Amino acid sequence: MLSPPSSLRVFVATGVTDLRKSFDGLSAATRQVLGRSPTSGEVFLFCNRRRNRVKALWWDGHGLWCAVKRLERGTFAWPQAGTSPRSLELCAAEMAALLGGLDLAGSSRRDWYERRPRDAA
Repeated sequence: MLSPPSSLRVFVATGVTDLRKSFDGLSAATRQVLGRSPTSGEVFLFCNRRRNRVKALWWDGHGLWCAVKRLERGTFAWPQAGTSPRSLELCAAEMAALLGGLDLAGSSRRDWYERRPRDAA
């Protein structure tokens, strides 16, 4: 089991993505749709139209990882495109909740102190 650090930044592409894409196609989608660099060290999540598959793209400093999760039954509660922004930023705990089957649409994060890295200020 992978345990991401709590400081990990995760960006979710809202709506659907053609998951026939692999490293190069998802890297291009990261740049065009999310407006981020795929080599930033952040995790980028994409979901298919049926919402039963998710692909994650992550640069570990040496190369790109492309991981896939396929549900045998059910669907992910994926944020829809349209009125919402084209991407959402999540923390590692929220990513785990989303991939674990929780619907984040009705949830909110409580205000608390969080130290941000200096380059994010």
